[in-house]
Formats: sequence, structure tokens, C-alpha cells
Amino acid sequence: MPEGGRLTGPPSGGTFRPMHEQDKAILQTLVSVAWADGEFAERERQLLDALLESFGAEPAEADELRNYAATPRSFEDIPITELSHADRRTALQHAVVLSWVDGAQHASEAQILEKLCEKLNIPADEAAPLVLAANARAQELLALLSDEA
Repeated sequence: MPEGGRLTGPPSGGTFRPMHEQDKAILQTLVSVAWADGEFAERERQLLDALLESFGAEPAEADELRNYAATPRSFEDIPITELSHADRRTALQHAVVLSWVDGAQHASEAQILEKLCEKLNIPADEAAPLVLAANARAQELLALLSDEA
């Protein structure tokens, strides 16, 4: 992550480009998930910054999304109409990773993910393998991070 957790230049030495509206909607969805427990924790902010960088957000877009995240959000704020079928599944998988950001997924976070599936209209039989794969990936990432520490 960039110094100070802020975007300092374009990703991979390239140029900034406007983010796709779907990417913004995915990030807004994740902000709602992060706020679901009543707090937007520092590690959640760091993940948002990493995703902003990954999605190639321009500095103004990154600031706009950080400002959006500064206000408590609920599932009612999820921009459903901006999310395609595939975007909803991508948002779910990112939300699973977000649920592990503190090193463990708590029962309350699993319940939030179930509610997210309902909000995103992802049937349980379709959500289950997505969540399972994202859980495995999150645990692999955590293992890599602990190996580096």
C-alpha cells in the first residue's frame, strides 16, 4: 500500500483513468458491509485504499469514495441498480475478504454476508461456492501476510 495509506501515483507506473461506475458501486457496497457492525475500522479503510489503487481510481475519485466511507452506511445505501449479475458476485467475494481483514471471520460477519446475499439477490446455492472460494482465498492471503511478518 502507498505511504500513509493514500494513493500517491497511478497504479503500476501507468496513468490514472476514471473508474468504471460498476467499480464505484462495488466499493460503495463494501463500505456498507464495513459499516454493518457500526464501525469502519482502520484495516477496513486500508483495504478500501488497496482496492481504490487496484481499480485505478483517480485521486479525486479516491477522495470521493473515502468521503463516502466517512459517513455510516447501511445496506439500504448499496447501489443495486449499478451492479450487474457479475458485479454482485464480485462484491460478495470482496465482502468475504473484508470479513477476514482483522484475521478472523466472526459469526456476526458471516450473518452480515448472508444478509448481503439476500440484498444482492444471490441465491444461497449460488452464493455458497462463491463464499467458500473467497474464504479460502482470504485465509491464504492471511497466511502469506503472517509469513511476511
